[in-house]
Amino acid sequence: MIYKALRRIGSVTGRALYRPDVRGLENIPGDGPVILASNHLSFCDSVVIPLAVPRTVRFLAKAEYFDAPGAKGRASRTVFTALGAVPVRRGGGREAVDALDLGLSVLKDGGAFAIYPEGTRSPDGRLYRGRTGVAHLALTSGAPVVPVAVRGTDRVQPIDAKLPRIAPIALRFGEPLDFSFGYGHMKTGRARRVVTDEVMDAIAALSGQERAREYNPRSADD
Repeated sequence: MIYKALRRIGSVTGRALYRPDVRGLENIPGDGPVILASNHLSFCDSVVIPLAVPRTVRFLAKAEYFDAPGAKGRASRTVFTALGAVPVRRGGGREAVDALDLGLSVLKDGGAFAIYPEGTRSPDGRLYRGRTGVAHLALTSGAPVVPVAVRGTDRVQPIDAKLPRIAPIALRFGEPLDFSFGYGHMKTGRARRVVTDEVMDAIAALSGQERAREYNPRSADD
């Protein structure tokens, strides 16, 4: 109950302060598994997207947000839980596999799962090459992928800024992409690369960002 109340309060407050320009919500299925694949400009993307979408959206967040001690830690844990965050230990190897497994469990339960294919926030506003975790989720689960573009959140909370500012925000939700068939003839790695590139093309069309050919050079610290 408290989580629903916090989410409602956050949504109403955010709309009143920022008056976000949100378009394409009709492209998000009202129920059933769906992957929301978004560009990533700011820490607050993980607040803006769940508050804009009418259904509960689960996403990965650093376990430290849930483990911090004291009153600040309890507040952080309550807020992130209300927003739908799933705690995960960041890193490569086993941690990365565990993160994707958490996403698959959300989709298996018929939920909405948000992911940033770039891996972490863009350091310069460009859209970086997508990592293939989003394709693994789509091809394994059969869930549709809704491309998402956030704009202006890098002005609300730039990298390393402690507190948010007031600035215009826009969100665009594109038409669902269906990857449930047509890729079985490809080798696994090739299929994941093709699907990921299609997702990134769709995000770019919505965001209008300049494209970067390389992967994001920043470590995954979100």
